[in-house]
Order: sequence, then structure tokens, then C-alpha cells
Amino acid sequence: MTDGPVTLSIEDGLARLTLNRPEAGNALTPDLAKALLAAALSCRNDPAVRAVLMTGTGKNFCVGGDLRTFHGAGDGLYAMMMETTTYLHAACSHLARMDAPLVIAVQGAAAGAGISIALLGDLVYAADSAFFCMAYTAAGLSPDGGSTFLLPRVVGLRRAQELTLTNRRLTAAEAVDWGLATKAVPDDELLAAAEAQARALAKGPTRAYGRARRLLIGSFENTYETQMEAESAAIAASGSEPDGQAGIKAFLNKEKPVFKGGITA
Repeated sequence: MTDGPVTLSIEDGLARLTLNRPEAGNALTPDLAKALLAAALSCRNDPAVRAVLMTGTGKNFCVGGDLRTFHGAGDGLYAMMMETTTYLHAACSHLARMDAPLVIAVQGAAAGAGISIALLGDLVYAADSAFFCMAYTAAGLSPDGGSTFLLPRVVGLRRAQELTLTNRRLTAAEAVDWGLATKAVPDDELLAAAEAQARALAKGPTRAYGRARRLLIGSFENTYETQMEAESAAIAASGSEPDGQAGIKAFLNKEKPVFKGGITA
């Protein structure tokens, strides 16, 4: 995928997934959401992908849904919104469940669906001038993109209520303080910092990363004992695979492990 509203390239284990409607702030349309789903499926199912770096072209990461396009749908608005969110939510699910860790770089606005997507990141780097805003109710809309699931778990219910109902803008520094972003960096260092981290993850134990990601996202729904049972199955599977065996051997020999990655069957 080298052109269109979403682009995807893969090199040395690193997938670069880019929202590519800079003239519209990378706002979501049905076409962009559908392209995002295709890219997410590729990232999840391609064994060459060992880490994903997600970015947006232009001044903003993603300003949310394309309200101009939605308004133009007239009586077809309900159907268009259902189509867009169906693609978006499927994409979010695959990005959340894939083995490869997801690093997100946010510049400018991460608003509406943009903040929903940013919440998916395992590591979220924000430019110092970036801001995060739910924005939905300002346009008379309710949230989507899984934000009502992830946001309370990331920042707590009270803060999620404040962000959702008041549309308060969080600066990059505030987003780090609240746990919504991992690190704030100078604007001109954003892509380099995010890429360096993504490349480091691309050399890691991909299948173990995937199990860890799924354990973490599922932990809020499980009992303590159920979670430990899932941990037992995951660590046993990881240890029995080549990366786990290589990691244990390297640790005992005080060597740096070389992981080969792979994909979950």
C-alpha cells in the first residue's frame, strides 16, 4: 500500500502505517477507515511485521471524523457512519490483538477518532506542541473507536468523564502526566524518537510481545485466578518456542539474545 488514504510499507521487520489525508487533517472517511482495516490485517497476518510505527502526514495526526463528508451524506448519514465505524472498529481490534507492538507518533491534533486510535498504542510519543481532545460532544456526537473502553482504563473514570463531556484539550505534557501518552519530545525529534523505539521492538520476541499485549488488554475482564491461568499458558508457550529458548540461553550465558520473531498460528 504505497498511496491512498492510508499507506503501509514494511522493511527490516518494521511496518510504517501512515494516515495520509494531510489536506483534511487525516480525518476519517469510509475510504480511509476501510484502508486502515486492510493495513491492520496486513500488520496482524504478515510474519515479516515485528513492530508497527503509526503516524499521520501533515500538521495533525488525526482530527477525527470528516464532518464535511458526513454532512454531505444527507439522508445517508446513518449508513455512512455505520460503515465508517464498522471498518474503524475492525481495524482497531486487529491492531490491538496483533503480535507486533504498536508505536504511535502524534503531532498536532489527536482528536475524536484520533485520540481513539492513539489509545491503541503500546508506546505513544507526542510532539511538545501536540494536543489530545475527545471532541465528539462538541459536534453533538457520542464517542467511537473504542475510546469509551480504553480511556477509563488508561486515565480513570473521572478523568475520562471530564475529557468526554467537556472536550478539554490535553497538552502533550498533560497527556504524559495522565498516562495517555508515553513521552513528550521536541517537535523536530518526534519521528526519530518513535522510529528508534519501534526499530528496537522489531528486533524483539514478537510472539511473546503479542501474548503480553493480549494479556494486558484482557486483564480488566478477568478474575485474578483466570488471569494467572492465562499467564501460565502464555509463558509456557513462549518458553517452548525458539525465541524463548534463545532468550533463556542468552541470559544464562550473559549474552545478548537474537530473536527471530514469528506469527501466532
